[in-house]
Order: sequence, then structure tokens, then C-alpha cells
Amino acid sequence: MWLDAQHSKWTAPLFAVAAGGLLWAAAALGGHADAGGWMFGIMVLVAVGTLLGGRSETVRGLRGDGRDERFAQIDLRATAYTGLVLTVTIIAAFVYELTQGRSGEPYTWLGAVGGLSYVASIVLLRVRQ
Repeated sequence: MWLDAQHSKWTAPLFAVAAGGLLWAAAALGGHADAGGWMFGIMVLVAVGTLLGGRSETVRGLRGDGRDERFAQIDLRATAYTGLVLTVTIIAAFVYELTQGRSGEPYTWLGAVGGLSYVASIVLLRVRQ
């Protein structure tokens, strides 16, 4: 599966720098180039950190060049925990917005996208097995 592919040690740092450039450009378009510069700087620090991680098993696993079956399971569980935390946070933020007399936006569409993607994933994974 393409998600399990090994990556070069340069993949994650280059992605981080590209994402930082995108954030900077988006912030600049919105009139906040200074904030975009900070975002870009943080992403460059992330890139440098992943490159300097060298022999660290954790950094190599996050970068993608040190993946094995054990790290793939760790990644799967971490992804599931992250999904659970984000789901609970989106629901809590939605309910909070309702208690303040507001519509619940943008949490309405975030919750809908999350729920639909979960159901679609269940269907897709069930059909494939």
C-alpha cells in the first residue's frame, strides 16, 4: 500500500519547507506576511530537526526512512488516538458554540467531513478485505 512506502530521509524535511512556504504565501495573501514568516520559520525548524535526528529511531520513523512493522503499528495507533482527540474536540467546540447562541460553524462542516470520511473508510476497508 502506498501509505506503507519507505521514504528518503529528505521527504519529510522537504515537505515541511514546502508546507511552510505555502503557509507563508497564504498568510501574505491574507495581509499577514509577518505571521506567515513565523509559520515558515517554524516549519524550517521542523525540517532541520528531522534532518538532525539522524540515528533516533523515533525521528527516522516519523521521517519515513526508518519504518518497520512495529513502527507501522505505532503509527496506526497514534493516528487512531489523534482521530479520537480531534473528534471529541470538534464535538465539544460545536456544542460550546451552540451554548453561546452561535451556529456552530466551522465545526459543523468539520464534523460532517470527519463522520463521512470515517463511514467511507469503513466501507472501503470492508470491501477490500
